[in-house]
Amino acid sequence: MKKQFLEVGRIVGTHGIRGELRVDPWCDSPDFLSGFKKLYFDEGKTSLKSKARPHKNIVLLRLEGVETIDDAEKLRGKVLYIDRDDARLPEGKNFVQDLIGCRVVDADDASKEYGEIADVFKTGANDVYTVKNPSGEFLVPVIDEVVVEKDIDGGVVRIRPMKGLFGDED
Repeated sequence: MKKQFLEVGRIVGTHGIRGELRVDPWCDSPDFLSGFKKLYFDEGKTSLKSKARPHKNIVLLRLEGVETIDDAEKLRGKVLYIDRDDARLPEGKNFVQDLIGCRVVDADDASKEYGEIADVFKTGANDVYTVKNPSGEFLVPVIDEVVVEKDIDGGVVRIRPMKGLFGDED
C-alpha cells in the first residue's frame, strides 16, 4: 500500500535570524521540494504553509509561524513530508519509497525471484537498486536493458539481469 505522506527532507539548520530553515532535500533536486506550498510534520499529522527556494544543494524554507531564529532552532532534525496528491511526477518516474520493498523477478521467468529492493541511490549516469535476498545484497543498474517493467501497484519490478549480476557467471 502506498503511503499518502512521503518523506522529502530533514531540517538541518537555520539561515539568518528571521526563522528561515536549511533543509537537506531527499528528492531528485532542491527544485522539486521548492514547488510545494504546504509541507507536513509527524508523518502528515501537522501541516504548515511553506515557501521555499533552492540554494546550491539545499533548500531554504520559510514556514508559517516560524519567525525567529529561536523558533527555527526548535525544528532542527525534524523530517518534512509532502502529500502524495500534491506531487506531479514525470511519466515513468516513481517515488523511491514506493519502490522499497518491491519484489524483483525475472522478466522472462516470473518464478525466478531475485529479492526485494532495499534502497535506491543515484550515480552520475543512472539510479541503482540495492536488491537483498538471503544470499546478500546485489546492485542492479536502472537502465532500459535491465529494468523491463515497474509495476508499483503490484509490488513487482521485472528485470532482465546482465550476466554475472547475481553471481551467475554461466
